[in-house]
Amino acid sequence: MEETDILVIGAGVAGLSFAIKMAENRPDLKITIITKSRLGETNTKYAQGGVAAVWNLEVDSYEKHIADTLDAGDGLCDKSIVELVVREGPQRVEELIRWGAKFDQQNGMYDLGREGGHSENRILHYKDLTGWEIQRALLEKVSQYKNVQLFEQIYAIDLISQHHLGYSVSRVTPDITCYGAYIQDKTKNEIEKIISRVTIVATGGAGQVYRNTTNPTIATGDGIAMVYRAKGRLENMEFVQFHPTALYNPAHENPDFLVSEAVRGFGAILRTTDGADFMYKYDERKSLAPRDIVARAIDNEMKIRGDDYVLLDCTHLEKEAFISHFPTIYNKCLSIGIDPLQQMIPVVPACHYMCGGIKVDEYGRSSIRHLYAAGECTSTGLHGANRLASNSLLEGLVFGHRIAEELTINIDQVHLKEGIPDWDAQGTTKPKEMVLITQSWKELKEIMSSYVGIVRNNVRLKRALSRLHLLYQETEDLYQSTILSPQLFELRNLITIAYLVTKSAEMRKESRGLHFTTDYLEQLPFLDYTTL
Repeated sequence: MEETDILVIGAGVAGLSFAIKMAENRPDLKITIITKSRLGETNTKYAQGGVAAVWNLEVDSYEKHIADTLDAGDGLCDKSIVELVVREGPQRVEELIRWGAKFDQQNGMYDLGREGGHSENRILHYKDLTGWEIQRALLEKVSQYKNVQLFEQIYAIDLISQHHLGYSVSRVTPDITCYGAYIQDKTKNEIEKIISRVTIVATGGAGQVYRNTTNPTIATGDGIAMVYRAKGRLENMEFVQFHPTALYNPAHENPDFLVSEAVRGFGAILRTTDGADFMYKYDERKSLAPRDIVARAIDNEMKIRGDDYVLLDCTHLEKEAFISHFPTIYNKCLSIGIDPLQQMIPVVPACHYMCGGIKVDEYGRSSIRHLYAAGECTSTGLHGANRLASNSLLEGLVFGHRIAEELTINIDQVHLKEGIPDWDAQGTTKPKEMVLITQSWKELKEIMSSYVGIVRNNVRLKRALSRLHLLYQETEDLYQSTILSPQLFELRNLITIAYLVTKSAEMRKESRGLHFTTDYLEQLPFLDYTTL
């Protein structure tokens, strides 16, 4: 058993920035960070484009960034949260720079990029490796604090609450309280417990629930699923963002390689396979419309034409500038035989970001006492029905800071819980066939990709729920009868995520933002939906 003042589950931008601020504010506290993979392997690392912040007040303004965010969110953003994040964001980015993060400059000024849905150039970036650079800087900074310990290869299984003490807990139980987490040390295959005064969930997204995703293999929705099992409040799970431009590669990769939206901000144009521009038919912003509009437009064009992809035209762009800004994308394309400055890049939409998740307030407090959450696993009210590009890293920084500010004052009122029982693994045996897990994972991805993707309808959702119920029953039987493994944990969590996305989609009787259903089209002009 491990005891700690603060347990942070996840080591991306939200978890690490919180830990740094908390360690600075309260060097007397013990802060324990766990990550289920190796250090640095997070969703943050894979963020190419950058971090959005109002930087040049001569041409940009908080009001413009707020308006762009609200427009992208299609009426479901919490305006007070949007204003809070946009106005506090530049300070958090300045701190990040002081901690050692580097962003590209030109003539002594930050080289601000532009992405879909933004009315001004406000994206700070480090080539096309912004997330990698932020992750590097945060890991170096957090290692300087003696009161922070960081463990890799530690898998969080379940949040500990009154349920584990023998009490009945339901979604209407008042004062559900978190006391820490059961964890598995992957190097020892033992299930242990970490008892904490306060727990922070910063576990990222759940893109691996779909066949095609830009998310790393660790993005299995663990934090969201754990909070759901603990009877915490979630919201907006139907809003799954598909990035319009993942690299189409017949030799399937997992994850799909992301071709950053910044490439379109740099001047690239989307075309059909015969070279025709098509985005003008869907939005006056053309290739720089918000992601939900662009992804649906690509999906529609592919279905109308029977194509497997559309094309991203960079051939008219200046070569040296393109290579300087997008060296990773350039080299990746070359590796599969495409020179993006001579040939157009084949692209397809891929699952990219969860806009819903654990419901938290302006200080990252969940509905469960002493449990906070930050980053992609949350629903803060910032993104609404569709996230504005490059607002995610900003959100992680702002809420990491705000949780630290709140806990600096209030953690002294919280004490460690005694009498937490050990994990009960009696009556379980080693699984006889790992194929039962791997095949169920494949089936899950196919169900979600076929029935709960960019375009949905009630018939598809009903079929998905029926198939998911069978997978759930089979997986629960395995969970109850076999010795647990990370593969089984992740499958179980992803089935929970799939159910939540599908059930939430079934309950929303409209097309809005990322939730697009052919049963509710009356409010949506432009598209020829006869093919969907």
